[in-house]
Amino acid sequence: MGMATSHTFGLGLRKPHYGDFLDGDAPVAVDFVEVISENFMVEGGRPLDVLRRVRERHPVALHGVSMSLGSADGLDADYLRRLRALVDAVEPLFVSDHLSWSRIGGFNSHDLLPLPYTLEALEVVCANIHRAQDALGRTMLIENPSSYLTLDGEMSEWAFLDQICARTGCDLLLDVNNIVVSAANHGFDALAYLAGIPAERVKQIHLAGHSQGRDLLIDTHDKPVPISVWSLYAQALERTGPVATMIERDDDIPPLADLLDELAMARQIAALPAWSLA
Repeated sequence: MGMATSHTFGLGLRKPHYGDFLDGDAPVAVDFVEVISENFMVEGGRPLDVLRRVRERHPVALHGVSMSLGSADGLDADYLRRLRALVDAVEPLFVSDHLSWSRIGGFNSHDLLPLPYTLEALEVVCANIHRAQDALGRTMLIENPSSYLTLDGEMSEWAFLDQICARTGCDLLLDVNNIVVSAANHGFDALAYLAGIPAERVKQIHLAGHSQGRDLLIDTHDKPVPISVWSLYAQALERTGPVATMIERDDDIPPLADLLDELAMARQIAALPAWSLA
């Protein structure tokens, strides 16, 4: 997947906005939409009909939440088969999932659990990414997680991401909000994180809001994008150049017009000259 030549801007497709995307006389003013892969990994029915109709108007990115790339017992073959069927049907702009694990044996936590950033874990993740990319017939984007605890490791998260890109040829989905959340929770420098990732591998960026918990920031996706995330986004664009930017909103979902206003802010930031972002 080559370098993008221009910025593109999209939104996550959520049920409250199905009518806006399906019934309007003109397509919604976005360059692409992103959907949660697992919601559409079914055989027929309304979900696939909705996705097919949206796909007629917009490119679609598939974003997974349960591939469990960090699972030591490998990936689920049936999951990969169903995802490949969806990929073949949609011909997506991107296919992505998280640097995390959620499954071991027959147990699925339905949460994105953190990894120790060790050489042993690196071998596991890279083997799983290789298998996924072979099964899907395409390069994946791997998303940096938000986290609330750290495990003993041998390298930083950004060094780990750099290594998996080098070893597997995967690309990155850079979640700027997750960097802000994890930097606040663990006390690392968000700019050092940006400096350490392979910027040429970033093909997509996520923007979102978060909430203040008792002691930690929580990646809730239930609020507008805050100033801290906009600021780091501007810094990220200095390194990445043109990318696909998307706003995530998964709870307390506002009218579509409000999200389009936020997307307009992303467009404005991306249009600024590089010198003005310094």
